[in-house]
Amino acid sequence: MSVDNKFFVRDKITLKVTGLGSSGEGVGKADGFTVFAHGALAGETVEVELEQVKKNYASGKVTAILEASPERVEPLCPVYEACGGCQLQHLNYTGQLRAKEQQVRDALLRIGHLQEVKVMPIIGEEDPWHYRNKMQFPVAFENGILEIGCYAAATHKVVGVENCLIQKQRNNDIIAVVRQWMRQYEISAYDEKTGKGVVRHVMGRVGVNTGEVMAVIITAGYDIPHGKELVKMLRDTVPGLKSVVQNINKKQTNIVMGNKTRLLYGKTTIKDRLGTLKFNISAQSFFQVNSAQAEKLYNKAIEFAALSGGETVVDCYCGTGTISLYLAKHAKKVYGIEIIASAIEDAKRNAEDNRCDNAEFILGDAAVKMQELVEQGVRPEVVLLDPPRAGCEEKVLAAIAQVKPQRIVYVSCNPASLARDLAYLEQNGYQATVAQPVDMFPMTHHVETVVLMTRITK
Repeated sequence: MSVDNKFFVRDKITLKVTGLGSSGEGVGKADGFTVFAHGALAGETVEVELEQVKKNYASGKVTAILEASPERVEPLCPVYEACGGCQLQHLNYTGQLRAKEQQVRDALLRIGHLQEVKVMPIIGEEDPWHYRNKMQFPVAFENGILEIGCYAAATHKVVGVENCLIQKQRNNDIIAVVRQWMRQYEISAYDEKTGKGVVRHVMGRVGVNTGEVMAVIITAGYDIPHGKELVKMLRDTVPGLKSVVQNINKKQTNIVMGNKTRLLYGKTTIKDRLGTLKFNISAQSFFQVNSAQAEKLYNKAIEFAALSGGETVVDCYCGTGTISLYLAKHAKKVYGIEIIASAIEDAKRNAEDNRCDNAEFILGDAAVKMQELVEQGVRPEVVLLDPPRAGCEEKVLAAIAQVKPQRIVYVSCNPASLARDLAYLEQNGYQATVAQPVDMFPMTHHVETVVLMTRITK
């Protein structure tokens, strides 16, 4: 395929890289045509072999580095180039922070057209390795070899990982045991094409501040051969193990977990702490994967909320209530709204465990439930948003604009959807004043951001 008979797949071109794209790839212009170069860094001159040519852009892989960036480093992970789990190990950590901060600035300006937002220096991680408290690895036989690890970028080919450098070590311990168990007892891996096989995914969860560990085996059916042997091997090997859970997902789907879960050993939840609060974490609970950075993020959200103790707060997309309970310590009343029933049950239990009687959790659609609260006489001074990566539904944003809180605090893991939603709110009575990027996911292209919006009074 060509563009003006100029570029073709498998062409090799020389590219001066001017920046990084939203997925961590290098970006530059060749004869005025945008080219994405996987593995290139800003400031580099590289040779790129084109793998895809579209009407407005092309993409390819770096085949030679003609002029290297001073920020380029040798990746520590032996499978980094094959694995899709990390995208920025070849960029030193100072460079990663600079790139992520710029990603937030660019999204706010180019997508949201927001020129007045003050973007604060990004809050980085003290140690950017072994930070993930949750591991979720697919399992497959690749060319007859059992592989447990990450998908290669843009594929469902599993790249085996022996020791993931961004995972807590206990999660790596779980992988080693499951791999040994599957080999020893000839346990089959699920095949996406045929729908046959036993083990689909392996999950590990680590209570960073408690040391408690959960292992989750996601299977394609109810039977789990040699399940007792697996439990024993895990108990003998993994320090702090408090729970072994089987999750059953019988559907031919890309969704990792099914609705049915049964306990194989121990408790259905493990505990962890953030600040002074403690949380129950089940197999399907949402809990920030970087505990240390989550505390910094939540503290910044509280700062932006500017609570004096007399305010009412609505936390949309509240999940298991982590931010809600943080806010409740500083507010008169907090209402958390979430559409996932299991998350609401976790949130209620977390409120009880923390003896928090001024947080109420509501199951349902945020737009509908917020309107119901208003009809009941609730007038929140602050609304907090922490939506999924796709951002907020427009009906939720419209409902917030009608409620007219004094401040909106928006927590986002996607600068693009964040910028889009902020632009909508700016057109409906609010102004984004300050944005604080937080690096929750070192070595990857992802960045978390918390933004303060204030109501414009005329």
